[in-house]
Amino acid sequence: MTATAARAYRPALRQGVLLSPPLLRGPRTVHLVRHPVTGAAFEVGIKEHFLMARLDGTRNLDDLAPVYAERFGRRLGEEHWNRLLGLLGTRGLLVGAPDPAPPPPAPPRPNSFWRGTRPMVADAEATTARLHRALRPLLHSAVQLPLLAAVFVLLGFLAWRSGALLDGTAELVGQPFALMGVALFLWASITLHELAHGIAAQHYGGHVAEIGLRWRFPAALLYCTVDNYLFLPGRRAKLVIAGAGAYLNMLLLLPFGVWWFLLSADAPERSPLAGVLVLGTIQALSNLVPLPPLDGYRMLGHAVGADHLAPETRTYLALRLRGAAGAEALAGYAVRARRIYTAYALGSAVLVLLLAAATITFVLHLLG
Repeated sequence: MTATAARAYRPALRQGVLLSPPLLRGPRTVHLVRHPVTGAAFEVGIKEHFLMARLDGTRNLDDLAPVYAERFGRRLGEEHWNRLLGLLGTRGLLVGAPDPAPPPPAPPRPNSFWRGTRPMVADAEATTARLHRALRPLLHSAVQLPLLAAVFVLLGFLAWRSGALLDGTAELVGQPFALMGVALFLWASITLHELAHGIAAQHYGGHVAEIGLRWRFPAALLYCTVDNYLFLPGRRAKLVIAGAGAYLNMLLLLPFGVWWFLLSADAPERSPLAGVLVLGTIQALSNLVPLPPLDGYRMLGHAVGADHLAPETRTYLALRLRGAAGAEALAGYAVRARRIYTAYALGSAVLVLLLAAATITFVLHLLG
């Protein structure tokens, strides 16, 4: 394409190209771009995203240059424009551009008796779509808001009666069959936890790529992979998808909380029910802890608009510890990035100490 033709060209992104909201990744703010056919994804900067979001087939370089200059305080040069068109064309993202070669298939996952993964559903997208259609009436705010309020009431009740509940849970040590029943319920709760992520993704337009079984001997758990949730607009959808599993875990405890409350103090069922309530609550709330790979870690990343929060924090701290040797690299971090990574480093350290203390206290109480 000649320089004159490139200047007059009015490119359009092909239908289905996904552009993510801004994500903090190290010192840079980036946007993810995903091809609608091959699924190949890559990242672009803020300036490239600004232009790509306006490629609708009606604007050329002369049309976009003024708004670009107004936004970034510098003119849009022909070299930058041509480089962007070349990038999008070779990746098959423009109308009329050929599709790039599909990426090579991922190597098969090595499985063994001790650890591995295995897909369990032929079409995870269709399966979760059917579940979403069946459950859609229950996802209306008129249903969910009272249920959410009930969950908070249950949490307050559990805190109020924590002494009696912990005593009842401690009694399970001498009731192996009741303890096995509680363990089976918790395993089923984790399974439904994963399906909740998939149904929430369907509700907000996400795509469920895979549902399968992951095992690390002796445990085996279901998993559900949502592969495009980073491209969903707004924070709310991503937060709901990430938190849906823990929320469902708490919903499952509501009838057990009512049952335990209505029983007399000497009823034999109180001990197993106390175990379900205490251990089930720990299971649900521990998933909201903002440490990888838990759901709370993803929720925190969505809330602050940061990707790879833990590894990028480690990189930032390593640069800080290098002193003068890391000063040049640190200069590229904006104030917001510095605050986020510093706050996460301090907060996660304090959180780990608190969790260790809480775990020791809980175990000692049970043993006592």
